[in-house]
Amino acid sequence: MSSCPTAPIADAVYDAERGASSSPGKAAIYRTERDLLGTAEIPADALWGVHTFRAMQNFPISGTPIGSFGALVNALVTVKQAAARANHVLGYLDEKRAEAIEKACTTILSDSRYHKYFVVDAIQGGAGTSSNMNTNEVIANVALKLLGEAPGTYAVLHPNDHVNMAQSTNDVYPTALRLGLIQATTPLLEALKGLAAAFAAKADSFGQILKVGRTQLRDAVPMTVGQEFRAFQHTIENEIRSIGDSLSMFLQVNLGGTAIGTGLNTDPRYRDLAIKELRSLTGHPVESVPDLIEATSDVGAFIAFSGQIKKLALKLSKIANDLRLLSSGPRAGLEEITLPAVQAGSSIMPGKVNPVIPEAVSQVAYLVAGYDMTITLCADGGQLQLNPFEPTIGYCLYSSLKVLHSAVEIFATRCVSGISANVAQCQYLSDRSIGLVTALVPVLGYDICSAIARRALAENRTVKELVLTENLLPEDRLEALLRPEALTHPNL
Repeated sequence: MSSCPTAPIADAVYDAERGASSSPGKAAIYRTERDLLGTAEIPADALWGVHTFRAMQNFPISGTPIGSFGALVNALVTVKQAAARANHVLGYLDEKRAEAIEKACTTILSDSRYHKYFVVDAIQGGAGTSSNMNTNEVIANVALKLLGEAPGTYAVLHPNDHVNMAQSTNDVYPTALRLGLIQATTPLLEALKGLAAAFAAKADSFGQILKVGRTQLRDAVPMTVGQEFRAFQHTIENEIRSIGDSLSMFLQVNLGGTAIGTGLNTDPRYRDLAIKELRSLTGHPVESVPDLIEATSDVGAFIAFSGQIKKLALKLSKIANDLRLLSSGPRAGLEEITLPAVQAGSSIMPGKVNPVIPEAVSQVAYLVAGYDMTITLCADGGQLQLNPFEPTIGYCLYSSLKVLHSAVEIFATRCVSGISANVAQCQYLSDRSIGLVTALVPVLGYDICSAIARRALAENRTVKELVLTENLLPEDRLEALLRPEALTHPNL
């Protein structure tokens, strides 16, 4: 089946409540569509229909249409494409309609400008029915235009009878949520690789700079600034692997289960054929779940993935807060590193520069943690054979991926890449650190080293100075024990 070029589409924005064209001075042209509630006047060129119209009236909630989540739209359309192919092979969808649906899906997938016609709010009642209906209507009307017919000529090709053949929202929507999340996670993973690389570059650059390590905000044993940044790098790389592994949960789908998992209104061969087409279209090893009834009401994969995304977010926030603390100052803080100045920090204090990028990263992390709690409550709210709150689960997951992707990108490019280390400050604090005495415990013993630590603090003297003054060790032996390599890589 071949693709076709994008058909010309009217670009007007329609007022869903009144069904009128927004173009001033231009007479509105309508078409009449009917549903179980009666008739509705739909703008003649609208690529959505009466079911979308009702949903636009019913759910003006978040202001975020499903078209804002391109990966979800693409997944919904791909599921419809797979279903049409399977129904055509089985003989239920004739060649002309199958070809039209195929071309419509290919057209929508190849041109993101069609996303603006996926207008229903992402938060909606009905377990995703409005999203499914919106998708059916857009595909049907694009197909009709490709056939040379006017939108709404459903006797030729019908959104429900043909585009939605052998399907229910309850298998289409969760399948699309899963496959869309795989696509939506890809940009985040790429951004994380960039962030890990930025930390790696700084770790290489700062590898020889000795500094004070800290536990519980108290001086601990020495380390290098490079080691600190290498740990940040490995944290991000570990999360990349964990997220990649977690995506495999979404490869098992319940397509073919229709309303509650019994497969009502499907040919016994349809399920396997539709899954086969999904594998072909997505390039992913998609497979059917073992128990369609169980899977229709189960949202466990979303809970687990949300937890993984929350873990990443909170680790990012921890790193961001570490950078804020390490750069605190410039005169009354640690000031071991300097973050790049990206904007003025105060409307009243001239010269003040704030760590605004790390602050933004932490706020995104807190938002993601809140979304995770919402997903938890939505999961708990499901009853019997369906969880009707999957739209909000989807909204939270896609929103989390969207804001995390942006936050990670600016973290890497506008913060980490421009960090510099303050060598003199690190050296000054290292020389005065009481934590140095830990390296002497194997030679002098814990009690003597405790006494040295107490005196160093009380007399404002360095550990090295006291050891030499008290003739506890020869200078050459002390120097050997306190070499940076011995302090930071003792096992090499």
